[in-house]
Amino acid sequence: MKIAQAKIKQILLDGSLWLDCPSDLIPAPGQYVLAHKPASDAPLPVSLFNIDFNSNGFRCAPPIPLDWKPSDVITLRGVFGQGFSIPASAKKIALIAYEKSYARLQALIPLALKQNAEVVVVSDTKEIDVPEIIEIQPMQLLGEVLSWANYVAIDIARENLNQLKEKLLEQNQASPKYEAQVLIHTSMPCGGVAECAVCALTLNHEWRMICKEGPVFRLQDVL
Repeated sequence: MKIAQAKIKQILLDGSLWLDCPSDLIPAPGQYVLAHKPASDAPLPVSLFNIDFNSNGFRCAPPIPLDWKPSDVITLRGVFGQGFSIPASAKKIALIAYEKSYARLQALIPLALKQNAEVVVVSDTKEIDVPEIIEIQPMQLLGEVLSWANYVAIDIARENLNQLKEKLLEQNQASPKYEAQVLIHTSMPCGGVAECAVCALTLNHEWRMICKEGPVFRLQDVL
């Protein structure tokens, strides 16, 4: 595990921010780093996910602590967790955002386009900034998109997992034929180091730690 200092370069209107940091602390899509601002009143670090990156750092998905400002120096630890893995054969890719933001899925778009895949984002968020080549569909058309896709990536909060299961049952997708992964988003303060069990989840009648065994799981295991 690496620990290093990072500097907030810019905070954008959508609540994301650019960090200048060492290249080996840039998480892959679905992975995360833990961040803490020295002398902050916040007792726990926050998990930061990658939207975009360059040679000097990466853009972090919102939400970001309100007391973080441009030029602030923060401490990063990581990289932690299991990320997404798009099959090389996938040519029809669906990104399903159950939360208000699809930002934690955004880093998958350039990877999908690089392998000449078609990409559809499914979200009820009204304003989504994507390249023109990307199609956007509302959640009510989820069934049609799932029938079309051969790889699916989902972002959902832990407390909404039952909604996902019910939705897939409604769409006759309880035993999907496509390959699918789901990022389960929750508080992960220890990054798996202390095994504090704050992020514990029951899958297949076993306790799993989202922080180190996830946060990306196979959808089949979640169902």
